[in-house]
Amino acid sequence: MPHTTTLADLVGIEHCKLGFYQELQQKVEQLKSSNLELERKRTEIQALLDGITDLMVVLSEDMRIQRVNHVFAEWYPGIDPVGRRCYEVFRGTGSVCPDCPALRALDRDEIVKDLCVYKLGERFRQFDIIASPLKAGPTGERQVLLFKRDVTLEKEFQAQFYQAEKMATLGTLTAGVAHEINNPLTAINGFAQGLKRRIGRLQGQVDADLYEDFCEYTDTIIKECLRCRDIVRTLLTFSRPTSTSLAQVDLNRCVTDTLFVLKHLLKEQPGLTVRIDLEHELPPIHGDESQLKQVIINLLSNAIDATGGNGAIHIRTATVTGGRVELVIEDSGCGIPHELQHRLFEPFFTTKPVGKGVGIGLSTCYAIVKSHNGEISVTSAAGQGSAFRVALPGVHA
Repeated sequence: MPHTTTLADLVGIEHCKLGFYQELQQKVEQLKSSNLELERKRTEIQALLDGITDLMVVLSEDMRIQRVNHVFAEWYPGIDPVGRRCYEVFRGTGSVCPDCPALRALDRDEIVKDLCVYKLGERFRQFDIIASPLKAGPTGERQVLLFKRDVTLEKEFQAQFYQAEKMATLGTLTAGVAHEINNPLTAINGFAQGLKRRIGRLQGQVDADLYEDFCEYTDTIIKECLRCRDIVRTLLTFSRPTSTSLAQVDLNRCVTDTLFVLKHLLKEQPGLTVRIDLEHELPPIHGDESQLKQVIINLLSNAIDATGGNGAIHIRTATVTGGRVELVIEDSGCGIPHELQHRLFEPFFTTKPVGKGVGIGLSTCYAIVKSHNGEISVTSAAGQGSAFRVALPGVHA
């Protein structure tokens, strides 16, 4: 007999449909909840990544940039780095950086830390770098994660601290030496002046040539005593500022004072020629005279060392674009290889042999120039000499 659908059958079918719809709705709700949870976690992770102020870069084995975080766009606006090699983007060079921390991390399969200095925009900045190798992916290709933290301000404060400590020690030492030197100088000068006043009584009573010799000797003693006094005073301006506030400074006079202090050192270099071109009526600058002299003496000392006592040094000042006052110290010495130039202003980095320097001279110059709202740069090539340029804001009437 054919089956006849009853009311009970219809009720059962509807009940099954209702159960299916309810189960389907529960699945949909669970999916929505799961998606919301994933979105929440993604938002949390993104917020954590956005809160990182260090530059994060993922590199392949051949140093191509795979991914970067949001900091890259802040440091290098308008540049798409993905697929480009890191040294092209960060250094502007066509070859791998010497002693690359990323390659060292891959070779050693361990975390590598490094410190470097290179240009970002229009100024040099110092970076702490951490390179961490990542686990190989399904294809077996290895990657390395780079963290770059800008520590420029921290290093500048350190350099200022080292400079302040050194200058405080030098000030104490110089004050003591000046006191000890001035006492005998005063006595020598006083007695020489007494001899000069009395020597006139000998005129006509002794041989004329002998009388002229006595006059010449006393004049020389007095002149040399005054020169020693000037040397002591000039040294004091290097070690102790005359006041705690900044003032208008004549950069030309800073150059001449520094050359006066280094006069004995230059005399010991018979094969070295020094050419000086100082612009007349150079606008003054607003700064600390003792600190600016410290910059000049460091740059000149480096130039003397670079020439090895044989060659030429050219010192010039000029007013440049923007009303800035520029000091250029150029030498014909050994020059600086291109791959090392980005580290010149890094504290404790030096190209000099052991015992010739500890590597804080140029970093100190950098900190002083930046504190005067100026810029310091170098143009150099190995075997072709170097030219250091210091540009400072001029004070115009």
